[in-house]
Amino acid sequence: MSARVVERMHKLNVGGWVKKYLAGIFVFFLVTTPVATAADALIAPDWTLSTAEGRTVRLSEEVEQQTTVLLFWATWCPYCKALMPHLQSMRFEYGDDVKVLAINVFEDGDPLAFMQKEGYDFVLLPDGDDVADTYGVSATPGVIVVGRDRVVHFDLRLLPPRANKSVTGPTSHKRKAALLAPYWAAEIRKVIDSVRQDYR
Repeated sequence: MSARVVERMHKLNVGGWVKKYLAGIFVFFLVTTPVATAADALIAPDWTLSTAEGRTVRLSEEVEQQTTVLLFWATWCPYCKALMPHLQSMRFEYGDDVKVLAINVFEDGDPLAFMQKEGYDFVLLPDGDDVADTYGVSATPGVIVVGRDRVVHFDLRLLPPRANKSVTGPTSHKRKAALLAPYWAAEIRKVIDSVRQDYR
């Protein structure tokens, strides 16, 4: 990992207490607020980013068209690499009903080359660090499922940890990622199936 990325991660971990405080409030309300309607549910902060091709993407416009998955990721993240094929499978299954916005963060590689090599058809949004700050995302992968009117229906950080008793002894991040990704994907799929009903 480059010095720039290490410096960036250090900044997120030890600096910007105001952003951390606001992010904590965001997560607290997500935990304590029942998601029922747009009137009383948590609303995702709006933002605008540019794609790798230079097209402008605004969250509030995207969510009016389909269920939207915000994926905060990096090319060096083994957990992202394990989860992304599952998200692509959902894209194949749901088609235009689901869009994945791949918000690249804490990056020291070439996200466009990575996406092209792997064949993912997500919307690549480089330079997403500021959006990660807004949402309090300080680790990858971050996954947030957003429905119509920017209602937050899922946040991976709030998913209960899953103990895998079949694995004993030291386990690499790559191995842990391979075990966790199907669990994460199953939970994401459940939420997507529910949120899609709002668009019918």
